[in-house]
Amino acid sequence: MCVCMLVGVMGAVVAPLTLLGGPLMMRAAWYTAGIVGGLSTVAMCAPSEKFLNMGGPLASGLGVVFVSSLGTMFLPPTSAFGAGLYSVAVYGGLILFGMFLLYDTQKVIKRAETYPLYAAQKYDPINACMGIYTDTLNIFIRMVMILANGGGGRKK
Repeated sequence: MCVCMLVGVMGAVVAPLTLLGGPLMMRAAWYTAGIVGGLSTVAMCAPSEKFLNMGGPLASGLGVVFVSSLGTMFLPPTSAFGAGLYSVAVYGGLILFGMFLLYDTQKVIKRAETYPLYAAQKYDPINACMGIYTDTLNIFIRMVMILANGGGGRKK
């Protein structure tokens, strides 16, 4: 039941982005696939569980990105402070959710390795990976926002 609600909410968030057009969405999807594939490979091949120790700083970073996202609703992006808040929300969010992807990937691996063999309930890999799913969608949304605003590069 919880998974269905999460998927419904994320679909309602992503659906309006389709108005930006197919080519932009496809390019954002390819960029997201590259980011997620690369970061997941790094997390899986890391020799130690160093990304599991990032829980506290990631929670603080999520608070900063959340507050900056709220601030962008009240301050116009044409002002200096509003533009700074927008940049923190978009680019900081991209970095933050990339770090969350590293953390969640190692958390899923650790739980799968240390799950008791004779537990009362079997290990559920789908529910264990919901954090990776939400991280991927947040990275995709940020990539769409970056590409919709010109990709951060100069226009000719």
